[in-house]
Amino acid sequence: MKAGGIVLEQRLYLAQLYDVYGPLLTEKQQRCLEMHLFEDFSMSEIGESLCVSRQAVYDILHRSEQTMAEYEAKLGLAQRIEKQRHELTEIYDELKGLDVGEAGSQVAAVLRRLAPYTSLDTAQEE
Repeated sequence: MKAGGIVLEQRLYLAQLYDVYGPLLTEKQQRCLEMHLFEDFSMSEIGESLCVSRQAVYDILHRSEQTMAEYEAKLGLAQRIEKQRHELTEIYDELKGLDVGEAGSQVAAVLRRLAPYTSLDTAQEE
């Protein structure tokens, strides 16, 4: 179970990096990562789809991950976005807990505006 958690954490981290740095990769790198991370294709299935060997897919994925990790090490954008999302979630929670009385509709409007920038599911908040 622990190994599965590590794999899941790694996939989530790569998906986060892809969201930020994916457009900087080649089209083939983007497609390989999309198939691997989001469509759950095996390396063999990706290879068949792209007409390359399983080893080529492994190499493409490995280079793509390295490239995105290098971008993150230099720029830190994914980490900054996650930190901002965390801070906005805390602000959201604090506002939601306020006893606002007559200003309730104004606070509700602010909460609606904040929700998309937090890790909260806006549907559950309604």
